[in-house]
Amino acid sequence: MVTLEQSYEQCRLLNKRSGTTYYWSTHLLPNVKRHHVYALYGLCRYADDIVDEMGSGATNDQRAAALKAFENRFFADLEKGRSDDFVLKAVVHTFRAFEIDPNCATKFFRSMTMDLSVATYETYADLVQYMDGSAAVIGEMMLPILEPYDIDAARKHARDLGLAFQLTNFLRDVAEDLDRGRVYIPQEDLRRFGADPTTRTATAEWASVMRFEIDRCRQLYSSADIGIAMLPPSSQRGIAAARDLYSGILEKIEEANYDVFTARVRVTTARKLAMAIRVVRPRRQTRPGYSND
Repeated sequence: MVTLEQSYEQCRLLNKRSGTTYYWSTHLLPNVKRHHVYALYGLCRYADDIVDEMGSGATNDQRAAALKAFENRFFADLEKGRSDDFVLKAVVHTFRAFEIDPNCATKFFRSMTMDLSVATYETYADLVQYMDGSAAVIGEMMLPILEPYDIDAARKHARDLGLAFQLTNFLRDVAEDLDRGRVYIPQEDLRRFGADPTTRTATAEWASVMRFEIDRCRQLYSSADIGIAMLPPSSQRGIAAARDLYSGILEKIEEANYDVFTARVRVTTARKLAMAIRVVRPRRQTRPGYSND
């Protein structure tokens, strides 16, 4: 039988394998928080692998059935308060320990299911509806672990950080998503600028739509910064690092003249180290009655 420690370790390995930028930043979190963050990542990564990594021979019906089975197992085990699954044992433990709202998981699985049938999004509002479950709720689930001074006030900003992370991924991974038959940039935006990602060419039109989406993404990061300032120093350092690293991807896209087709843009190790040094000093906090003076 799998132990709780083995399950948390499996979630850590899933994070290390698939989310190197995020995984790197978690090392600035205290040990007591870090393994719970790995558990939430493990839930997301395992479900995402069912959708995207089952193999070319798997049909959408087979993927949908596997995803639904995983969802049912999660909620059944959450209800029992324990699990024998290699990943879910840690996930259920984290959900129960921090009383994370199960409705967040419901929204998450709904968005994962959408990936099996929805290939494009007409408007940004449509895309946000998808990202509500695939990204914004991840920020919500993290909040009890990160312990902001005012969890209700921080919720919107945590959701915006989740949206910013995912939108950054979408802008970086256009070519990979095309390979899977998906386009996450809103169709109305592509038409507005006359851009066509399927040509896989960084035209002037493509540069225009990318600038527009990057500006939109940076607005989300600005909102997220308000929430990061509400975190205690022990949580603030890791989340600030993740924020800075992900937003750095946008700068790399700009440096590449918006060519996200030729090669995958990456933040260098040297920059990661520099950002770590910068975020070691906590940002100004907004705890009621708290003064830095």
